[in-house]
Amino acid sequence: MQSAAAQSIIGVGLRGACPRCGRGKLFDGFLKLAPRCAACGLDYTFADPADGPAFFVMMTMAFPVTGFGMWIELTYAPPFWVHLVTTLPFLLAACIPILRPFKGILVASQYINKAEEGRFAVPKPPEATDRPVAPSGAAGL
Repeated sequence: MQSAAAQSIIGVGLRGACPRCGRGKLFDGFLKLAPRCAACGLDYTFADPADGPAFFVMMTMAFPVTGFGMWIELTYAPPFWVHLVTTLPFLLAACIPILRPFKGILVASQYINKAEEGRFAVPKPPEATDRPVAPSGAAGL
């Protein structure tokens, strides 16, 4: 079993493997995370990639798919149904297969980098000093 420092974020993410041991499965379905690693018992409740994988995939694939659709439109000026049978399948083929590896990479990154939920810092009250405080309004007199 490799330590977390020895694990590659991209390596375990692309394989869909446990970020701690690298042997167990990270997913229990196509995109659903398993409750825990079957090999080392790591509880995956720490992982919350939210919409990160979908956002990164859509933003990455938006340029080539949009370019492809525009090329078809400007070159051939086809009817709308042609886009449904060319551009839409290209969009699905470009986005769906890479969702799982992106999600695996984000979960592995959360574990290896020990990411936590953000918290607000509570300001400490100012320390009392022995200096006298001037009454308000008396400074200009």
